[in-house]
Amino acid sequence: MPVLRWIRRNLVVIAGLLTLAYMILPNIVVMVFSFNKPNGRFNYAWQRFSLDAWEDPCGVADLCGSLSLSLQIAFWATLGATALGTMIAFALVRYRFRARGAINSLIFLPMAMPEVVMAASLLTLFLNMGAQLGFWTVLIAHIMFCLSFVVTAVKARVMSMDPRLEEAARDLYAGPVQTFLRVTLPIAAPGIAAGAMLAFALSFDDFIITNFNAGSTVTFPMFVWGSAQRGTPVQINVIGTAMFIIAISVVLVGQVIARRRKNNARP
Repeated sequence: MPVLRWIRRNLVVIAGLLTLAYMILPNIVVMVFSFNKPNGRFNYAWQRFSLDAWEDPCGVADLCGSLSLSLQIAFWATLGATALGTMIAFALVRYRFRARGAINSLIFLPMAMPEVVMAASLLTLFLNMGAQLGFWTVLIAHIMFCLSFVVTAVKARVMSMDPRLEEAARDLYAGPVQTFLRVTLPIAAPGIAAGAMLAFALSFDDFIITNFNAGSTVTFPMFVWGSAQRGTPVQINVIGTAMFIIAISVVLVGQVIARRRKNNARP
């Protein structure tokens, strides 16, 4: 039958679209319920349409404070993890040194290790050092677990780089700094950007490691978890919807820029 033949021919595409729909469905539910006006404390059943939460997203005490704190931690953790991860990735790909293989293996440990194990280990480390739990311990912990993801993303990009391009720049009398800034860095930029975005998302979203090492500090995921015990306010859905739209916009803008560059590069 023509229908069965068409399904077999497009089975991979259909499976991909169904998987994507399954992944996006919770975000759609969050969007819909950001316009809800619940009768009680719990925003779990649709009552009536309202824009009250969108007009006053900071109407819940401490919500915007915890959101601001999470954004600050994610920003600085992204900067730290991206800078360190980029240097580590270049060192692992470009240089030969003792224990290089062991370091390559250790880089993947935070990605393979359960978060609760890493959280407990970091908490033990901070307590033994006599560090006061708070903003700085959370930031250090986030940089440590984001580092592996940045190294992996940047390393994959650096390994695919053609070394002849840098050799050509040196043949044209470009110095080491000039070669790095004008040749190496632009080529590695997509991998660095991917690692940075992944680090920001992981840091902003993290709950387990943060909960172990935060002390009295309350980030946005911890605020959401605490609110769920008493009743989830609609404003949480508003913040979640806004973050989802921003993330989608960043991805779409990146795709448009990449497509334009590709079209301009064609003869």
